[in-house]
Amino acid sequence: MMLTSTKLSALFAAKHDKPQQPKYPYDATLVLIALALMSIGVIIVTSASMPVADRLHGNPFHFAIRHGIYIVGAILAAIAVLQLPMQFWRVTNPYLLFAAIGLLLAVLLIGRTVNGSTRWLALGPITIQAAEPAKLFFFAYLAGYLVRRYEEVTENLKGFIKPLGVFFLLALLLLLQPDLGTVVVMFATTIGLLFLAGARLWQFFALVFVGLMAVVALIVFEEYRLKRVTSFLDPWADPFGAGYQLTQSLMAYGRGNWFGQGLGNSLQKLEFLPEAHTDFVMAILAEELGFVGVLAVLGLILWMVIKALHIGNHALERGRAFDGFLSYSIGIWFSFQTAVNIGASAGILPTKGLTLPLVSYGGSSLIIMSIAVAILLRIDFELRVDGVQALNRGEKRKAKASASNAEDLHTPDSNALDSNASGSNKSAGANASPRATPNSSSAKAKPEDEGKAGIKAILARVAEEADND
Repeated sequence: MMLTSTKLSALFAAKHDKPQQPKYPYDATLVLIALALMSIGVIIVTSASMPVADRLHGNPFHFAIRHGIYIVGAILAAIAVLQLPMQFWRVTNPYLLFAAIGLLLAVLLIGRTVNGSTRWLALGPITIQAAEPAKLFFFAYLAGYLVRRYEEVTENLKGFIKPLGVFFLLALLLLLQPDLGTVVVMFATTIGLLFLAGARLWQFFALVFVGLMAVVALIVFEEYRLKRVTSFLDPWADPFGAGYQLTQSLMAYGRGNWFGQGLGNSLQKLEFLPEAHTDFVMAILAEELGFVGVLAVLGLILWMVIKALHIGNHALERGRAFDGFLSYSIGIWFSFQTAVNIGASAGILPTKGLTLPLVSYGGSSLIIMSIAVAILLRIDFELRVDGVQALNRGEKRKAKASASNAEDLHTPDSNALDSNASGSNKSAGANASPRATPNSSSAKAKPEDEGKAGIKAILARVAEEADND
C-alpha cells in the first residue's frame, strides 16, 4: 500500500509540478514582421539605387550603405525607446506637441530646400525630415487629449473641435513647406482615432466632408498639384511630360507579371523611373518580384496593422486608454501611409512624397517608424507584465488558502505521527512532508492551488496509514 501511494504521489508530482514554461515578455511576431520588412527594404533599395548611385557617387552601393546605417540607427533608437515606460509618453505628450511645432517652425526658418520643398533640417552630416517626428508627437498628444477630455469629445462640439485646431496649426506649417501628403495622413489618422474614441456620427461625417473640401481646394488653387491630379487621371496624355513618372511606374508593374523578372533584373531602375529607391520603391519590387512579392509585403504590413489594433483593443479592455489610443493611431498611420504610397506608384492616387513604412530609403522615416513599432512592443510588454503580476497575486492568495486547508487535514493525525515515529516512518515522512507541510521551502517556492494541495494531502495520509498498519 505504501509503495502504491508513493508511486501515485510521484506520478502526480511529475504531471503537475513541472515549472511553468517561460513566455516571451514581448510580442516576438511583431519584431519578426518589422525585421522582415527592413530586410526586404535593404534588398530592394540596394537593387533600385545601384545605377543612380554609380552615376552620382561613383559607388553603386552608396545608397545601400547609407540605408544600412539608417537601419542600425533605427534599431538602436527602437531599443532605447523600448526602455521608456508608457508613463513617460502619458506625462510628456503635451510637451512633445510643442517640440513638433518647434521642429516645423525651424524647418521654415533654417531648413534645406530640395526640389522646391523645404522639409529638411541639416545638423552637420545628419539630415532630419521634421514632418516624421511631428506625426508621431501629434499622435501621442491626440491620444493624451482623448484620455483627458474623453467626455467632452463624445458629448459636446467644443471638445471635438479643440484637437482639430491643433491639427489645423500643424497642417498650416506643413503646407508652407509644402507637404500635402503628410497633412493627408495626419488628417486621416485624426479622423480614424476620433471615430474609434466614440465621437458622434454627425461630427464625424461633417469633419470628413470639410476635410475633403479643403484638400480639393488646396489642389485646385495650386498649379503643380492640379497638374499632378490631371496627369494621374490620364498619364498617357503626356507620357514624356507631366505623366512621365507614373507611366514608367506602370510599365514596371506591367513587366513584373506574377513572379517578376528576377531580383536585379529591373529595367525601369536604369534611371527611366525617377526616385526609384524612395517613393517608387514598390514599383521596382513589383517588376523584380512580381505580384507575389507585392502581396507578401502588403501581407506583412497588414499583419503589423492588425497587431497594432489588437494591442490597442487589449489596452482599452485593461483600462489603459492612452496606450490603446496610441496603438490605434500607429496602426491607422501605417495602413494609410502604405495605401497612399502604393496607390501613387500604381496610379490609383495622385503622386505624393510618402515613404513605404520600414521599406523605402530614408533615415528619418525609418527611424521614426521603428520607434513607433518599439512603442507598440512597450505597450504589449506592460500589458503582459500586468497580467503576470495579477496572476501571481491570485496564486499567492490560493497558496495561502491551500496551506490552511493542508493544516486542517493534518491536524487529526498529529498524535498518530508522534506515536509511530520509527525509522520507516521517517522515510515515509521524508517523501510526504516536503509536499504536505505548508511551511516547507518547496511550498513557498512553488504555490499550489487548492485542488492540488488537497489531493497531495490525501496521498500523504494514505502513506501514513499504510505505515501505521
